[in-house]
Amino acid sequence: MSDFGWNHFTHRHNIRKCGIINAAIRGNVDHDDHHGRLEYEGVAFETGPRPRQVDYVVIVQYTRRTKDGNYDAGRGQKIGVINAFCRNQRHNKCPDWMNR
Repeated sequence: MSDFGWNHFTHRHNIRKCGIINAAIRGNVDHDDHHGRLEYEGVAFETGPRPRQVDYVVIVQYTRRTKDGNYDAGRGQKIGVINAFCRNQRHNKCPDWMNR
């Protein structure tokens, strides 16, 4: 199932470290559509001689089924993280330095 989740954002958006996801969802929800879609925003920093920063978002589907009805996590289950990507980056792809 590569439409969303780990396989989707690992390959398409270049996020390969769980710590990136965990850092964002550790905080408060930044956007809630009140239908189970939650968005958490994060900021990643690279230190060194040329410090850089990038904003990213983690999207969580906190419901049993996706809005389009194509996916069902099963009775009593929630889908969870469905996507994560960097904002203001080409193709929403995160820089490699985030995975170090």
